[in-house]
Order: sequence, then structure tokens, then C-alpha cells
Amino acid sequence: MATRIREKAEARKANKDNRPYAKVKYVRMSPSKVRIVLDMVRGKKAEEALAILENSPQFAAKECFNLLKSAIANAENNKGLNRADLFVAEAYACPGPTMKRLNIRARGRADRMLKRTSHITIVLDVKE
Repeated sequence: MATRIREKAEARKANKDNRPYAKVKYVRMSPSKVRIVLDMVRGKKAEEALAILENSPQFAAKECFNLLKSAIANAENNKGLNRADLFVAEAYACPGPTMKRLNIRARGRADRMLKRTSHITIVLDVKE
């Protein structure tokens, strides 16, 4: 049994994705709004994506800009990659937990307000 567990651990380690990435969780923003911003930068060079996010008017662009800077720093410091060779290979936003709040209405009623959160991930790769 212990041998099988070790074999499985070694197989997971061998198949691990070694691309640099950055992840931010519990962002107080709807994932659908974040996805609009991430679609603009997916597949672009890292420097070009930074410029797009810096000049984008969307509120989610600020969070994505900081996340992309973090992913670039991870690539340079942890993986030893050159900043000019990097491009955004994957960028996605997954839904996080939703906070449920009550909105008081007339005649003793109440509506439910859903305050959505998202987990954003950016994965970089090297152009070859």
C-alpha cells in the first residue's frame, strides 16, 4: 500500500504543470465581470497585457493588473525566465462563495441580495 502511495505521489510530481502563475481568491467582484477583462489579455504578450489592463476603464482591470504583475514577478524570481519572452497562456475567473444579504422592501417583505466573489488565476508561458 505504501509503495502505491509513493508511486502515485511521484506520478503527480512528474505531471505537475511548471508554468509560472498567480492566483487571487475571494475578490469582491462578480466572475462574469472579471471574465470580460481577462478575455482582453488572454494570449497577449505580458508587457502588452499590462498596458491594456493599465488603460482599461473596467473596475476589474485593477485587480487583474496587480495579479499579472505578481505572475510576472513569480516567473522572473522563481523560474528565472525573461520578462520579454512571457505571454498570458491562461486567464480565468471561477466563482467563489456568495454572501447572501437581505434588502428590506415595502410591506414587510425582503429581497435577497447576492454579493458574489471570484477566484482569479493567470498562468504565463514562454514564447518559443
